[in-house]
Amino acid sequence: MTQTTLPSAAAGRRFAPSRAASFLVVGLLLALLLVFFVLPVIWLLLAPSKTAGQVVQDNPFSFGSFRQIGAAWRHLFAFQDGAMVTWLRNSAIYSGGSLILTLVVSVPAGYALALTKFRGRKTLLMITLVTMIMPQATLVLPVFLELNRFHLIGTIWSVILPFSFYPFGVYLVYIYFGSSLPKDLLSAARIDGCTEWQLFSRIALPLAKPVVALVAFFSFVGNWNNFFLPYLVLPNSEQFPVQVGLNQLLTSTPSFNPVAGAGLNITIPELALAIIVAILPVLVLFLFSQRTLVSGMLAGATKE
Repeated sequence: MTQTTLPSAAAGRRFAPSRAASFLVVGLLLALLLVFFVLPVIWLLLAPSKTAGQVVQDNPFSFGSFRQIGAAWRHLFAFQDGAMVTWLRNSAIYSGGSLILTLVVSVPAGYALALTKFRGRKTLLMITLVTMIMPQATLVLPVFLELNRFHLIGTIWSVILPFSFYPFGVYLVYIYFGSSLPKDLLSAARIDGCTEWQLFSRIALPLAKPVVALVAFFSFVGNWNNFFLPYLVLPNSEQFPVQVGLNQLLTSTPSFNPVAGAGLNITIPELALAIIVAILPVLVLFLFSQRTLVSGMLAGATKE
């Protein structure tokens, strides 16, 4: 009896410290998540409900008033005769236009790399992988010089065309078609007389809706949040997307630029409200496409 209980007690003593250590690690990670991610978001959501003085003096996580939210809204959209609306419209045009071109290029390219044989295929795939892992900032200078050579600087195409180059989307489609599309189905279709275009448009593309939606989401979010390239190639404020417009709002806030921001109604609450408005389209898109995104991420995870 004693010999059978002693090992169990020893195992329990060995197990208890490891469980306590795991709880401690999880607790520390959750605390870091709360401090560096959750609390800043809560502050951002509450800041538009206060005046600039209340943001500095009151409790950071206290709510002001709905009246102040309305005032911040009016001040924000009155800035430069409604520049915020113009920036949002420009972002929608740039992101939507480049998204269409991205899908037109990325999906057929991924299909061709995965399921067709041609000379230089492996080289193209290697170039796609190398370009995908390169930081975007490394390509800004050659892209800028190329756009300048074709006299596209300051035009809508100087943003849409570089945004349409999306090697990560090509690789996602390549992985999906290479791992999930049944080869027997394609072989049977070829025996029935289908051409390569018919195979792609009538068989492969309808089956690839989840991964196409995934590529579309990542492309739209990346284009909407892109700042560096539009900042370099668009000289006019009326052409700015919302991310570059937020930078102009920042420089027009007295707390960050007392000289340029003097006399303007743009303060910290208006700037916080502008950030919330800028991320709302992406947030709404994510909320309404969660199921499709999950199925797209799981596409290719299993293979028959």
